[in-house]
Amino acid sequence: MNDDQLFMQRALQLAELGRGKTSPNPLVGAVIVRDGRIVGDGYHHQAGTPHAEVHALRDAGKKAGGAVMYVTLEPCCHYGRTPPCTAAIIEAGIKKVVVGTTDPNPRVSGKGIEALKKAGIEVIAGVLEGEARRQNESFIKYMQCGRPFVTLKAAISLDGKVATGTGDSKWISGEEARASVHRLRSINDAVMTGIGTVLADDPLLTVRLKGDFKQPLRVIADSSLSIPETAQIVKTARDAPTIVAVVRGRYSAAKRVQLERAGVEICELPAVQGRVDLSALMKELGRREITGLLLEGGATLNASALEAGIIDKFVFFQAPLIIGGQDSPGVFGGKGRERLSDCLRLKRASVEEVGDDLMITAYPE
Repeated sequence: MNDDQLFMQRALQLAELGRGKTSPNPLVGAVIVRDGRIVGDGYHHQAGTPHAEVHALRDAGKKAGGAVMYVTLEPCCHYGRTPPCTAAIIEAGIKKVVVGTTDPNPRVSGKGIEALKKAGIEVIAGVLEGEARRQNESFIKYMQCGRPFVTLKAAISLDGKVATGTGDSKWISGEEARASVHRLRSINDAVMTGIGTVLADDPLLTVRLKGDFKQPLRVIADSSLSIPETAQIVKTARDAPTIVAVVRGRYSAAKRVQLERAGVEICELPAVQGRVDLSALMKELGRREITGLLLEGGATLNASALEAGIIDKFVFFQAPLIIGGQDSPGVFGGKGRERLSDCLRLKRASVEEVGDDLMITAYPE
């Protein structure tokens, strides 16, 4: 690994400190180097606050003049919630900027680099680009499609079951894996499940970790508004934002009034095969600036999401446990594929030990 890659790796590490706090903005880290030494660094802490480049420049002070800046994402060149970073970089006298990846935001893409070059600053782009793009996969998807990046999470046994034939599913995964799920919730803007899971498990879908974590928007796919007023999600709707997605004309107006009084928001959507149109729901969530969504559905919702093509990433927590039984459900219901050649293939699979369980992460081809 050369010096440019080493300093960019440090910038990527800094960017991670903002994970779960910057949406709808990206994660960004910046390092300022002079004579081979880091003289300033910073990261984007929260949307609406100074960007990573500004923090790094303030940290470096006068030492920024004639120095090299390493930044994980192309510096912005427009006025948004904060002034353009390119102006601050130029004013500070930075002589060279090394960029991880270009910004997918059409207001910035390529324009930030061009502004720096016009000011006489040398720019090198694409250093550790793969890592930089993976770090901001949610932001990139949101900018390109206007929809959230969807991560499907499931806890499974070694033989691929999510529950016994009687529906018992607590707890397949261990304590460490369950803590990881809470961290996944904390870094996503929304968490989603279906009415079947609500009726079977009565989940809270909140982040329950020590420290200061934001609560994600809770989204329930419930075509006919069957959710009971006694559900934990309803009873806590004033403490954690909650949307129930329904099919137009398929629910009781009186039930809607009762749920809205409890703090639940009802979102009407069209239907696909009698169920909530998940593509339309993703479009609506994108309109609300939801950049990342964690899907914690049951077999029916998971199958619908798979058919709709909205899943961008899979995370499976696999426990060293055999359930067995032909009536024991798996992650996906529905009809499934008849031929292996038609199955969804995954790529970039990685495996990590989480307590006694394995966390398997992969992406659709």
